[in-house]
Amino acid sequence: MLSCGRVIEQLSKVTRHAHVNHSYRALKYVGRYFIMYFDRNFVNRYQLVRKIPYILFLFLVLYCSLYTANPSTNITFNFLGIFSVNRLWYSNNPSNKKPYKPPGTTIKPEECVPEFKYSTPKRPLPACEAQRGGTCPPTCRPDYTQEDGNGKNGKFPNWKHLLATLIIAGVTIYAISTTEWFTDKFGSQPDTKKKKDTVKRDKRSKDVVKSPAVSKLIPQEVPYLLIGGGTAAFSAFRSIKSRDPKAKVLVISEEESFPYMRPPLSKELWYNTDRATSAKLNFKQWNGTQRSLFYEPREFYTNVDKLMELDKGGVGVATGWKVTKIDATNKIAVLDDGYEIKYDKCLIATGASPKNLPIFESAQDEVKNKIIAYRTEQDFLELEENIHNPNCKNIVIIGGGFLGSELACSLARNYQDKKIFQIYKENYIMAQVLPEYLSEWTTKKAMAEGVNCISNIEVADFSYRNEKLSLILSDGNTIDADQVIVGIGVEANTDLATSSELEVHPIVGGFLVNAELEARSNLWVAGDAACFYDVRLGRRRVEHHDHAVISGRLAGENMTGAGKPYLHQSMFWSDLGPEVGYEAIGIIDSSLPTVGVFAKATEADTPKASLIESTDQERAITQTETENTEKTNSQNDTQSLNSENENENIEKESKKHSDFEKGVIFYLRDDVVVGILLWNIFHRMSIARQVLARGTKYDDLNEVAKLFSIHDD
Repeated sequence: MLSCGRVIEQLSKVTRHAHVNHSYRALKYVGRYFIMYFDRNFVNRYQLVRKIPYILFLFLVLYCSLYTANPSTNITFNFLGIFSVNRLWYSNNPSNKKPYKPPGTTIKPEECVPEFKYSTPKRPLPACEAQRGGTCPPTCRPDYTQEDGNGKNGKFPNWKHLLATLIIAGVTIYAISTTEWFTDKFGSQPDTKKKKDTVKRDKRSKDVVKSPAVSKLIPQEVPYLLIGGGTAAFSAFRSIKSRDPKAKVLVISEEESFPYMRPPLSKELWYNTDRATSAKLNFKQWNGTQRSLFYEPREFYTNVDKLMELDKGGVGVATGWKVTKIDATNKIAVLDDGYEIKYDKCLIATGASPKNLPIFESAQDEVKNKIIAYRTEQDFLELEENIHNPNCKNIVIIGGGFLGSELACSLARNYQDKKIFQIYKENYIMAQVLPEYLSEWTTKKAMAEGVNCISNIEVADFSYRNEKLSLILSDGNTIDADQVIVGIGVEANTDLATSSELEVHPIVGGFLVNAELEARSNLWVAGDAACFYDVRLGRRRVEHHDHAVISGRLAGENMTGAGKPYLHQSMFWSDLGPEVGYEAIGIIDSSLPTVGVFAKATEADTPKASLIESTDQERAITQTETENTEKTNSQNDTQSLNSENENENIEKESKKHSDFEKGVIFYLRDDVVVGILLWNIFHRMSIARQVLARGTKYDDLNEVAKLFSIHDD
């Protein structure tokens, strides 16, 4: 406190030759450059301090500067009882060097009158004589002196105090002058839009909130460790608990949320009319049933720090934490802060991350605020908030696959006051999975919903002027975008491969695993990140919900000693609104030859109608169980049987249909069925799975098509 008082006392000496305004400017710039030198972001953080400290600092600085410019009395200011600032007055005449008088000293009247520059100059007093009652011996020499501006000796102030004073005063003045409080005080209106943009940037760039907050609360040793908090991990720990009820399972998730399902993020959630419901991530299925996006409520999970203390076991989820390395030999997982966790059995279920366009990844923050590479529940909440902004009128979706098409149809149907654009490089949407005639029909259906489809186009660049984002297309045209959604696919999260010495497939990606989904001894991989060997279809990596469910379940069983191979043919589904949907199994690739059988649809042939009899859980899980093949009678109705690799007239025959309302499409490779797509036909996946398992030939398709009873409904 004493040193602080000395520093403040030096301020009046520094500024005694300057006007208050000049001192303010000089100190302000000193403070600004000091801040910029040490930390460019210091001011932004400094502005978060409450207003009261600003006022106190400002008062202190103005106190010192004010009495420097207008010396009249000797004042002692007790600053909040912490330290005292004693005013030592100096004349504007540099030659006027009066001896220092401590407070309370009796002085002569003439000593109170300051001398002027026209008065007779006096001999400067030595330091020893200037003290009260002091005398100087003959050999007395002045203290350290230097030449002042008038050629006379003056006392040299301590340079440390001088520097500290400049820094403290400058930082204080500059910080206060740049705060919202300062601008509001003088009537300036804050830029609310910039404030919102700053909050949005902070929201995206903020550090993930970790739970527990410190790694020491996470058990150092666990029987079962699951890396990743998605569907595969959820399915795995449910399987583990079913086989080992007292199992203690620790889940490490990079996301801040507990395990949840992803399909509704592009479908049912957008049909909520109540934002309070969607904010809680609750939604209605097509059949009207209310459910949560999360698999289990928060109360289902055990506190991580209490996990190992429970006799009955449990499942604990550490959110916001990342595993950076796995020592498979010593069975140790290392967190991002270096904390080590020893395990007996471990599962990697890290999932996948959305791709983005390179031009957006290097864009400035203002542009990134208008772009979302859509994947997580946080992306949904942010996108929903942006879309409800009245200024958001043009929504551009990049990508013509599952995610882009589902989002485009959902938004066009539910936000008719917005313009929805879908940009894709193919001729039609879903062109990579549907045969061309069906892809064309689907595109027209999406356009009827209100989607503005822009085909055979890519985004080449963008421009950002006057807070307006415009996308520059590959054909030279531009399109204004208030919100951009990128849905161009995902890539497997395999960051652990290098540090953990695990193999990754060079083409399809994902961790290489054996038939039991095991990458190393006591180390399994499931979900989007697994590259497994299909005995019928070869090496594959599947990015669908059903695969995450079944592979996670099998991995959990094998972690408890089952030793089962992965022979499951996973299915996937997509809904382009409540009226058009399809389910598929196997290799669904539009480059393969296809055979399609179609019929006129009824009111029961829609995703909405199908869910009256079943739920999403049944659609994802129950449909994957083997069921008895339905017995059907032979039909004499005329069927449209098309094979793209048979003759040139097949496609023309297909296009004779005004509508492809429902049907079955077989995908062939070497005249063998390798994939089946059920178009607006539901509850037939068990039949499709058996047809695929039999290795059905092309010559048998005329009879096989009857098994799906598409003319019975």
